[in-house]
Amino acid sequence: MAGAEGGMLGSCSCKIGPSILNADLSNLASEARRLMDCGADYLHLDVMDGHFVPNMTFGHPVVKSLRQHSDAFFDMHMMVNRPEQWIEGMSDARANLFTFHIEATDDVKGCIRKVKEAGMQVGIGLKPKTPVEVVFPYVEDVDMVLVMTVEPGFGGQKFMADMMPKVQALRAKYKSLDIEVDGGVGPSTIDLAAEAGANMIVSGTAVVRSDNPRDVIGQLRGKVDEAIQKANLER
Repeated sequence: MAGAEGGMLGSCSCKIGPSILNADLSNLASEARRLMDCGADYLHLDVMDGHFVPNMTFGHPVVKSLRQHSDAFFDMHMMVNRPEQWIEGMSDARANLFTFHIEATDDVKGCIRKVKEAGMQVGIGLKPKTPVEVVFPYVEDVDMVLVMTVEPGFGGQKFMADMMPKVQALRAKYKSLDIEVDGGVGPSTIDLAAEAGANMIVSGTAVVRSDNPRDVIGQLRGKVDEAIQKANLER
């Protein structure tokens, strides 16, 4: 099984994953430890290839190096063209969750199969302009669906509240699905995401740049747990 912690998904519980894109990338190992020590459930690692999005970050060699210093659950957000070509390297780097964009491949089912064969869990992501219905045929085959709440490629963007109907549609149709939101999520926007049904919360600037990351993670968790309890009572 890839990764140090194996599987984390499947319970539809609240999970908070700071995005290290906004961290001190020259000090990645200590930043990873700091965020996990502050109560994070996983780390969200943004991989950008300069083609699928107009920015570049890092690839599997950096992930492999970071794995030597962290047993955290690594959620790889693969903002790359032809994600299939990255699967083997990320598996070798002991990534846990390989999340690719549905817009980036012509063979969605084949990509899902290859990720699973490589020993990783699999997520599928949607850019803001992509209708949520396109993922419905694949939901039963994946572990998580990511709804982007900004245009992928840059940190620090404003949360797009008009993406919440996508989250609501997924939650209405798939009660136990892990649904992740990524982009502009923090204490001021968490209510919208939690009430729509998101349970996996990626937060970059709001957590990583905070003077008290533990407190921010606690605030986010409290809102999501409250929304999950309310939804369970209403069923």
